[in-house]
Order: sequence, then structure tokens, then C-alpha cells
Amino acid sequence: MNSSDTARRLEALGNETRLEIFRTLVRAGHDGLPVGEIQSRTGTARSTLSHHLHKLIAVGLVRQERDGTTLYCHAVFDEMQATIDYLTRECCADARSNSCNAA
Repeated sequence: MNSSDTARRLEALGNETRLEIFRTLVRAGHDGLPVGEIQSRTGTARSTLSHHLHKLIAVGLVRQERDGTTLYCHAVFDEMQATIDYLTRECCADARSNSCNAA
């Protein structure tokens, strides 16, 4: 994980609709959700949802898989964790005291 990848992911999540979509997928766990269910839960128009999902896929936070005629979306938990780890890896590294409350 590097600054560029992290910045792209944070930019994608900086959109309120994409953040809501991603959080919906995180709550769904490893089973993921069909696109129609994401649409229903978020109230996002289908064409708009497709646009936002493609952005999340492009930065590696979401993956899709087809099961018959149903398209499932899944949060990519390893990439989510890598992003969080990048942000917290050096927490308090330059602090004067040895205590860090962010961990």
C-alpha cells in the first residue's frame, strides 16, 4: 500500500453515495449483496449505482461476481484493512510521549 493507492481509495470513499454503498457491502459481510439489493437498501438509481460501483471496483474496494443471472457485489476486506493499516501504521511515531490513544 502506498500514498497514491490510499489517496485514490479515500477519494472514492469521499463521495457520500459511494461511502453508503461501501458501508452497505461491509455490513453484508463476505456473502455480499446482489446489485438490486444494494439499490433497494441505498435508494440509489440503477444507472447511478452502476457508476459508483465501477469507481469502487476501480480502486479495489469492491469486487463483483456473477451467479447465473444475478450480479453480486462484495467488499474487498483485505484492501479495506490495508487502507486502514496504511493510515494508522505510524500512529504517534513522532509523538513526544510513548502513549498513543489512536490504536
